[in-house]
Amino acid sequence: MANFPTSVINDESELIQLLLKRQAELNSLLEITQAINKNSSSNVLFEMLEVILNVHLKIGQVRLLIREGEYFYCAARFGGEFENAKTLQQTCQALSDYKHITALKTNTNALLSKYEYFVPVFHKEEFLAFVLIGDFNTGHELLVNDLNFIETLINVIVVALENKKLFKERVDRERLQRDMELAVEVQGMLIPRSLPKTGSVEVGATYLPNENIGGDYFDFIKLGPDEFLWCIADASGKGVSAALLMANLQASLRAWSSVESDLVKMIERLNEIVVSNTNGERFITLFLGLYNERTRVLKYVNAGHNPPILINGKKIKFLKEGTTVIGAFDKLPMIKMGTEILSPGNLIFNYTDGLVESANEEIFISDDELVDHLMRHCNSSVDDLNEAILRNIQLNNNARMNSDDITILSIRIL
Repeated sequence: MANFPTSVINDESELIQLLLKRQAELNSLLEITQAINKNSSSNVLFEMLEVILNVHLKIGQVRLLIREGEYFYCAARFGGEFENAKTLQQTCQALSDYKHITALKTNTNALLSKYEYFVPVFHKEEFLAFVLIGDFNTGHELLVNDLNFIETLINVIVVALENKKLFKERVDRERLQRDMELAVEVQGMLIPRSLPKTGSVEVGATYLPNENIGGDYFDFIKLGPDEFLWCIADASGKGVSAALLMANLQASLRAWSSVESDLVKMIERLNEIVVSNTNGERFITLFLGLYNERTRVLKYVNAGHNPPILINGKKIKFLKEGTTVIGAFDKLPMIKMGTEILSPGNLIFNYTDGLVESANEEIFISDDELVDHLMRHCNSSVDDLNEAILRNIQLNNNARMNSDDITILSIRIL
């Protein structure tokens, strides 16, 4: 039997050990990559990582922290005495200037000095995560290789999770965009396509949603040869949910107005529907007006809405009779229906609060100011009147008036 020098045997043994270690590393990376490709959850990936670090690399203590916005959270940890969340956050601040793998034993920070190495993870110059390693008894000749492998392994996992998060955000944005487009389409169907300009009334409307879609709604419904119903409303909130709530309100209003002429019963039923649909978490201010062209009688109910302004020559009246907002209470308190006899030339100016309030610009238009604008333009056509009122408010206050939806509905009796 041949005798080989001890140095040759040691070299071969170390070479075999290194090859086996490299093979184990490749297998680990392959397993992680396959798990990522299968879209495994982050918990599964972190569990696999802990096994690789603890079992294969014989690391006794690990803390993996991943960035989430401005903060880091501990995604994986084992070994040693667990630090509380506040302590770990303070540790992140102490590591903010470290860009490369760094030895920690001589670090002046009491917590960091309990660990041996700090391994950061960067992606496109962005600091995404880091791992603290302790109780790591690897041979000196394999130390650099092991640390580089740990860095690669964590980088693969963290970057994959970051890409997954970015992909989800993109999908969510696209889904929201599709929802918005659908809601815009739905809301477009709510707005009357034509309004009467001749006959017994002249009607003009201006609708300016604050976002692509808003929480305002108006309608003008011909009920028969002599009657029509109009509505102007404002839902709490904005966006898709407000638009869909208004779509449901329109459907309910049109359905009930075809079978019910009593405004009190109609408003009670609308309240029940809104409460049922929103569980009392949303409310709607609403004005309903029912006008008979033959008798010239106007009946109305104001459910917490900005009172429309009735102009009869030089006489001004705010149409306030009614009840509180709908949707806030299971049963509305006392409902009082208002009644007016209208004459040719009378103007009813309906609007939502976006016209008189712009909170982000600290603009608040008083009733007297609004009436003053109306009186100066009340002889204009209803479309010109609407445009002039909005323009004058903007110019007089040097404001864009864009913090809320704006709806104006003007009705002149002929």
